[in-house]
Amino acid sequence: MGLALELFDEVSAVVTSGVGTIVVEGEGAGELALDDSHLVIATMHKTFAAMNIAAPIVGLHCVNAIPQARGLGSSSAAIVAGALLARGLVVDGDQLLSDQDLLQFVVDLEGHPDNVAPCLLGGLVLSWGNPVHSLNRQIHESIKPTVFISAFNVKTEHARAILPDHIWHHDAAMNSARAALLMDALTRDPSNLFDATVDYLHQEQRRPAMPASVELMDRLRLAGVPATISGAGPSVLALAVSAEHETAIAQIASASPDFSALALPVSPAGAAIISG
Repeated sequence: MGLALELFDEVSAVVTSGVGTIVVEGEGAGELALDDSHLVIATMHKTFAAMNIAAPIVGLHCVNAIPQARGLGSSSAAIVAGALLARGLVVDGDQLLSDQDLLQFVVDLEGHPDNVAPCLLGGLVLSWGNPVHSLNRQIHESIKPTVFISAFNVKTEHARAILPDHIWHHDAAMNSARAALLMDALTRDPSNLFDATVDYLHQEQRRPAMPASVELMDRLRLAGVPATISGAGPSVLALAVSAEHETAIAQIASASPDFSALALPVSPAGAAIISG
C-alpha cells in the first residue's frame, strides 16, 4: 500500500547526436552520478531494451524536489521517470509498452510495488501478486498529510536489513487487522485512522537506526495524531483529520529542529509526461 503526494522531481530528456550530458539541480546535486549509472539513465536504457529499441544518446536534466534516502520514494521516482521518458521518446512507445506492461516493468526493476505503483498511478494504491495487480483509490477529503523530512538519511537497504527474519504469529495477525482497517480509514471513515496506523512489524524494530524519527512519531501519536514512519524512514508521515491535529502538528514541528515539516496534498494522478 502506498500514497502519492504532491512532491515531484521534474526530469527532461532530449535525444542528441553529441555527447549525452546529465545535469542535476536541487536534491542530490553534487552527490548523484553523472554517467550511465545515474538511475534515470540506467532505467531508460533498460526500458529501450524492453521495447527492442537501440538506446539513443540522451541529454538529461533533473530538477529534484524529493530528498534522497529519506523514505519518500526518491529511487522509485527516478525509475518511473526513466521508464516514462524512454517510452515517451519512442514513436508508438505506448503500444510497445502498454500502461500495464509499464507498471509491471517498474515493479520488476524496483523489486516491489509499494512505491513505484503510487508514483506512477497517483492516489492511494493497493498492489498485490505477480504479475502485479493494483487498485487506485482517492483518500477521504478530510485527511491532510504532513511529511516531517529528516535532516539525516538512512539507506533503505540498512533499514530493511535490521528487520528480523522471523516474526510472531500474534504480531502478523495484529498487523493484518490494522492493514484492513487502514484501507477503510483512509477512504471512508478517518475516525479510525489513529488505530489503523499502529504497526507491529517495522517501526519499533527500526528505532536503533532512526531513534529521533521514532521518538518524533511517538510525540505525534501521544498528541493524538495518526503518524507513521514514512516508507523505510527516517522521515515521518502525519495524517491530520481535525483542526486539533493540525495545531499539534504545527507545535511539534516548531520543537523539532532536525525535521522540516512539509504539508503535501495527495497527488491524484501520479507521474505524467509533458511534451515540449
